[in-house]
Amino acid sequence: MKEWLNSVYSDGSRYYVSNPLPDKGETIRISLRCIDNKEVKNVILRAKINGAEQLFTMKKDGIINGLVYYSCEVTVWEDEFRYQFYIVTDSEIFYYTQYRITDYVPDEIYDFCILTNYKQPEWVKKAVFYQIFPDRFCNGDKTNDVKNGEYQFEGHNTIHVDQWNEEPKEYSQVYGLDFYGGDLKGIQSKIPYLKELGVTALYINPIFKAATVHRYDCIDYFEIDEHLGGNQALAELSKALHDNGMKIILDISINHTGTAHKWFNKCGTFYPESVGAYHNKNANERSYYFFHDDNQYDTWFNVDTLPTLNYTNNELRDIVYRAKDSVIKKWLKEPYNIDGWRFDVADVMARNNKVQLHKEVWPEIRKSIRAEKEDAYIVGEDWSDCVEHLKGDEWDATMNYFACARPIREFAGEIDLFQQRKSELQFHLKKMTACNLKKRITQYLGKLPFVMQEVQFNLLDSHDVSRLHNNSIVSYEDYKTAVVLYFTLPGTPSIYYGDEAGIAGRIQDVEGCRYPMPWQGDMEKSIYYKLYQRVAELKTSKESLSYGGLQFISSDDYVLVYARCTDTEVLFVVASVDDEDRVIEIPYTYYGYTCFKQVVDLLGSQVDWSISQDKVLVNIPPHSNFLLELR
Repeated sequence: MKEWLNSVYSDGSRYYVSNPLPDKGETIRISLRCIDNKEVKNVILRAKINGAEQLFTMKKDGIINGLVYYSCEVTVWEDEFRYQFYIVTDSEIFYYTQYRITDYVPDEIYDFCILTNYKQPEWVKKAVFYQIFPDRFCNGDKTNDVKNGEYQFEGHNTIHVDQWNEEPKEYSQVYGLDFYGGDLKGIQSKIPYLKELGVTALYINPIFKAATVHRYDCIDYFEIDEHLGGNQALAELSKALHDNGMKIILDISINHTGTAHKWFNKCGTFYPESVGAYHNKNANERSYYFFHDDNQYDTWFNVDTLPTLNYTNNELRDIVYRAKDSVIKKWLKEPYNIDGWRFDVADVMARNNKVQLHKEVWPEIRKSIRAEKEDAYIVGEDWSDCVEHLKGDEWDATMNYFACARPIREFAGEIDLFQQRKSELQFHLKKMTACNLKKRITQYLGKLPFVMQEVQFNLLDSHDVSRLHNNSIVSYEDYKTAVVLYFTLPGTPSIYYGDEAGIAGRIQDVEGCRYPMPWQGDMEKSIYYKLYQRVAELKTSKESLSYGGLQFISSDDYVLVYARCTDTEVLFVVASVDDEDRVIEIPYTYYGYTCFKQVVDLLGSQVDWSISQDKVLVNIPPHSNFLLELR
């Protein structure tokens, strides 16, 4: 391939599309740029309109700082306007999609895509999220703590952990009934701490009434657990967050309830046996679940305490999300006024071997949410390729394990998070190269409309996976590289509580990632805190990290280099897990630079650089990372 092709660039941002969020019937202008050169004779935009291929010759608009811009106008009438570019020389045609440039006609999977009538939650693009597992964050009111033996669930007593800093026991010892006492008042008391860290939004794991500490086994969707402070505590927390310019989204599982839920009520612990479906075959709620003749029932992944809900039942749909007083709508309204939902196990929601309703139910849920709050953020949990749900009519984002947490953690030295779950795959493959990391990211983002890329929920750790910094094979420098990567990819980053404190933990079980927040330590002086505070500051202050495009520059050996860029700002991200010194080249003229005096690392390291033939040469030490700016 010719080197100048590396300068060809377009995306779906406001810098290359006159209106990235058009209405149907609107005429928009689409642009492309590349380094000025004599080889390019024409640039053609190729699209399909009403099923038929159409070609638009793009006009040469002019040259700015050595970059030539081409554009054309199109009118968008369909839900999606998909297109690619043909770069024409005297003897060749090069084809440019979101994934790559080829010298052969590509398929349409990776076409650029503009959505019509999509309402993007604009606030998410500049947000820094902080995920809180409520019981383990902060105890603000000891009077509402779960007491020892307060109730039994599945034959086991509740346990009040008296010492806040006690290490969580394995599940087989406590059965998810070990309560430390964290609550919503405790979260509210730490708002100044969160603001100082640079957090602008909270994602809180389930807080609805439930039997266990994780609370994914809901007892009542309409009540906040009294051990977290009840409904009033959520109203007060939400108001306090909004008064401080912060947002809040809640976690919910509407794929299943707990067996103690009042609709089901298997155990009779919280409601008399006359209530609910399990002991009453004529109960109306019986049809909310998948019961069999022998009183057995369908569950989420064969977990006996998590019976799945049956969305063939229209009454259930009304209660959960359609009615004005439904679960989903209630918490979006005043006085709770939450800003969005994270849906647990969204990948399996409303689908099983006999019923496949997910493509019907998810658009209904979205419509219901957006009727209540137009800029509510909708996040679905899916650990794999879920592009089918990210077309503007279902979710806004996924928990981005697939193109963020999984490949980045593997780049840092771990086994892939899914491979860890299968004994035959629990071995270390050869070290992941920068090229493979790039492919893992681009193969996914290349299929997403740009306006969806901008709001993906990027993460490194969560309540479901071990913390990367607790893995002894991962050095601090490689961990720092992983943090820099996930904070600088398109989307919104989420800090899992305590990562900024270098919180203790273990990697053998899920309880190992749910240690209590170490408030007694001097966290603000730790290298972890300073790292997260700095990248959070950069995410919220640099336009290129919130609104800019993504352009990969090189992926040689074990050093990945890419740019985040607007029309006036460019940041160059360098991520190395290489064991050797390397030299990278940044073709600065491709980004509109004609002169500069400094190459500065915004993360604070000294930069060893020189210039040769319109390129910045930067020496990259082993296991290092940079966020470079040319000044």
